[in-house]
Amino acid sequence: MMLIPTHHFRDIERKPEYLQPEKCVPPPYPGPVGTMWFIRDGCGIACAIVTWFLVLYAEFVVLFVMLIPSRDYVYSIINGIVFNLLAFLALASHCRAMLTDPGAVPKGNATKEFIESLQLKPGQVVYKCPKCCSIKPDRAHHCSVCKRCIRKMDHHCPWVNNCVGENNQKYFVLFTMYIALISLHALIMVGFHFLHCFEEDWTTYGLNREEMAEAGISLHEKMQPLNVSSTECSSFSPPTTVILLILLCFEGLLFLIFTSVMFGTQVHSICTDETGIEQLKKEERRWAKKTKWMNMKAVFGHPFSLSWASPFATPDQGKADPYQASSASNERTSPGSARGAGSQ
Repeated sequence: MMLIPTHHFRDIERKPEYLQPEKCVPPPYPGPVGTMWFIRDGCGIACAIVTWFLVLYAEFVVLFVMLIPSRDYVYSIINGIVFNLLAFLALASHCRAMLTDPGAVPKGNATKEFIESLQLKPGQVVYKCPKCCSIKPDRAHHCSVCKRCIRKMDHHCPWVNNCVGENNQKYFVLFTMYIALISLHALIMVGFHFLHCFEEDWTTYGLNREEMAEAGISLHEKMQPLNVSSTECSSFSPPTTVILLILLCFEGLLFLIFTSVMFGTQVHSICTDETGIEQLKKEERRWAKKTKWMNMKAVFGHPFSLSWASPFATPDQGKADPYQASSASNERTSPGSARGAGSQ
């Protein structure tokens, strides 16, 4: 059976002599400490902009088409606060997922000096990624978009213009959760709006002259039905309002389904402690098995608190994962437990 190039790379990497540290040199201009993480990918940047545009469009329709024109101030205030809070948390989670280092392995560290500093014991081997010239830790995979090896890489998501990995999986999960919640909330409000306004305000818009005369409605009142009705439903004309609401319905339904599936997939991946790439490649499990609760705390932090739902709280993974202290040994695996390098 002929091997494809990706498999060929993985088979070559299983051989210790493939390291060739003399061919690796550190990056000439390493970034300063504290530099913001941002992937310069045109497709990812465009998808991130579209994400913000769609959330802001939903914000516009909810506020200026449904809530502000309503005479039920309690309904408007409560739903306005809830929707805006969820939208703010969704966008904040999106920013954290996009601008957080997902767990990138230092690029170009497969040098002779670095390998000697590891003080490997007899029988221990390390493996080098041929694409970014770095020592590959266990469960790390190379991303062709980020051009780096990412620890516990789940997948590269263009909607957040970043990989989903060890350090930012919490923010990605929160992003999908809050987008699903605002989509559901918007759909419910659209449903109530249609039921309330179809009989109240919009029935007069399609009346002919005889029907208007029988109903006692003047032509001037018909042209401005929303200004004379007892319950205002929108600042726009009924046709414009219907178009805006239908577009919001389509957007909300589409993203509700998509983000709900992504949220469920991510939670399942966390509970089983198996990334999307590992599931896709059906890689043999070679790491310690933990309980589902410990896996959740490893991603969202320890102990359980409201900070789990906050995109501003950085999870304390050191306390949550009792195996963290042995993580350094995972980078120096024995030949029997070595994992080949994977590229996305």
